[in-house]
Amino acid sequence: MYPNGTGFRLGLMTNDVHITPEGLEAVKGELRELTTVRRPAIVAKIKAAREFGDLSENFEYHAAKNDQGMMEARINELEAIVKNHVLIESTRSNGVVAMGSTVRFEEDGEGEETYRIVGPAEADPKGGRVSYESALGKALIGHRVGDEVEIRTPNGAYKVRIVGID
Repeated sequence: MYPNGTGFRLGLMTNDVHITPEGLEAVKGELRELTTVRRPAIVAKIKAAREFGDLSENFEYHAAKNDQGMMEARINELEAIVKNHVLIESTRSNGVVAMGSTVRFEEDGEGEETYRIVGPAEADPKGGRVSYESALGKALIGHRVGDEVEIRTPNGAYKVRIVGID
């Protein structure tokens, strides 16, 4: 997760954006919602707030303009993802972890965990999706069921054993 609260970097959207077909559909859905529902609603709020008079002390106007700026930035990010997307296809990768794979693994003394390896634009560790750029994603890619893999993070390293790849 980046400081902007999303799974992608602001202003660096000129390169390919790796994303799963489901992730791309979610991005397109959010973009559609913002451009057809939220944008007209904010424009209406700004228009109504202007009618309150003096704009220099009009909280509703300034709040609506701030919301509009944040929404337009998000629209630009989503449009860049759609424009620059490269689909991560889920393939039967002969038993090797790759982008698009769903990996089940165990850490000593812990229960089984499952994560799908996705692009940074749709990473959501709490939702079971990690970026191939993350420490976990980088470490798992290229390994097979039964492999013991060391995950190196800024807080130290730990080992996991891959128990399944879907």
